[in-house]
Amino acid sequence: MKQNNIKTVYSGIGGYEKMEQIVETFYGYVKENPVLIPLFPDDLTETAHKQKLFLTQFFGGPRLYEEERGHPMLRRRHLPFPITPSARDAWLACMNLALVEHEVEEPYYTEMMERMTLTANHMMNTPES
Repeated sequence: MKQNNIKTVYSGIGGYEKMEQIVETFYGYVKENPVLIPLFPDDLTETAHKQKLFLTQFFGGPRLYEEERGHPMLRRRHLPFPITPSARDAWLACMNLALVEHEVEEPYYTEMMERMTLTANHMMNTPES
């Protein structure tokens, strides 16, 4: 979403501070989600840190994730975890709540949800049992 004078999603929502708030809120919802919490470690500090770096880069900000961790290789990094359609839906629902809570405005809200939905679909690796 970067053409001439159009802002990136990252700058349009308010940069790193806003991304940090969204991710912290998101993981608050994850902690309460019975579908998601078994997929995550007890301490979400490092997980949230990596998510902030990734989403910053993913939405047009500095390439912080690559600088610290190398290429994202998302699917490969997520293969050890059983990501079912229910887990995908729960993840997207938590992210939606975080974006709404932090009043991410259009067109950024739609752009973020569309791109994260495509990515979440790609991460699925386990059918529902």
